[in-house]
Amino acid sequence: MAIIIGEGGGPAAEADGGGAAPDVTAETFQAEVLEASRDRPVIVDLWAPWCGPCKQIAPVLEKVAKAAQGKVKLVKINIDEEPQIAQALRVRSIPAVFAFDKGQPVDGFVGVQPESQIKAFVERLAGAIGPSPVEQALEQADAALEAGEAQQAAELYRQVVAHEDDNADAIAGLARALIALGRADEVAPLLEALDDETAADDRIQGVKAQLELMAGAGGDLAGLEAKVAADGGDLDARLELARAYAAADRREEAVDQLIAIVEIARDWNDGIARAELVRFFDAWGPADEATLDGRRRLSAAWFR
Repeated sequence: MAIIIGEGGGPAAEADGGGAAPDVTAETFQAEVLEASRDRPVIVDLWAPWCGPCKQIAPVLEKVAKAAQGKVKLVKINIDEEPQIAQALRVRSIPAVFAFDKGQPVDGFVGVQPESQIKAFVERLAGAIGPSPVEQALEQADAALEAGEAQQAAELYRQVVAHEDDNADAIAGLARALIALGRADEVAPLLEALDDETAADDRIQGVKAQLELMAGAGGDLAGLEAKVAADGGDLDARLELARAYAAADRREEAVDQLIAIVEIARDWNDGIARAELVRFFDAWGPADEATLDGRRRLSAAWFR
C-alpha cells in the first residue's frame, strides 16, 4: 500500500519541529525552556549565523524532533544575540545541544553528530522513534524503483518532493525514476530549479553524472550486444556496450563489460577500460553497490 503524506507535522507542530523551531531569548528562556520542560523534554540548539556546522546539524535536529511527534520540543538560541545564556550554560563551542527535563539539564552534546546519534539522543528523552511518513514513502519508492516499477516510484517520490521540496533523496530518486521511464528530458528542468545547497548534494551530483553518461553514450544496445555475443574479442564493441549499459543505468552489466576488457587486455587503448570504470564509479558514488563490487573486481583483475 502506498503511503500518502499528509499536511502538517503532527501534534504541537511548531514545538516538535513540524515548523521552524522558535527562537528563545533571555527573557523567554524561563517560560520556553524551564517551565515547558515540565510537560515534555525541551531540546535547546545553541548556534550562531557564522557557524557552518550549526547549519549542518539544524535540519537533522528538526527532522528527528518532528519524527518524535510532539514528545519533545525543539528551540534555538542564537548565542551572538544571547551571550548570557551561553555563559550560564558554560558553552565553549558550538553547535551545542542541551536537553532539559523537569526544569533541569539532563543530557547534551557538542559538535556535529551523525543522524543515528542524534536520533539516539532524542530517543533517550522521548522513547523509540519510528520512521516518519516521509521516510516510509522514500523506502517504498526506493523498493519500487529497485523492482522496476518506475511509475509507482516516481509518484511516491513526487509526493515527498511536494511535501519537502529540498529533500535530495526524493529529488534524486524522482530523477532516476524519470530516466528509467525514458523521460530524461524532464530531469534537467527539475535539477535547474534547485537551490545551490540542494544542487551540491552528492545524490544530485550523481544524477547529473548519470545524465552526462547518457549524453556520451552512442550505439544501438541490441546491436552492440549481438556484436559482443558474436565476437567476445571485439573490445571496441565491449567498450561501447559498457557505455550504453551505463547510460541505461544497468550498472552491473556495464561493469561486467569493462572488467572483461581488463581481463583480456588491461592496457588496451591506454587502459581506457579502467579509466571508464573510475568515471562510472565517480558518477554512481562511493557507497553504490555497483561501485563497491566493481572496485573489488577491478583490483582483482588488475593485479592478478
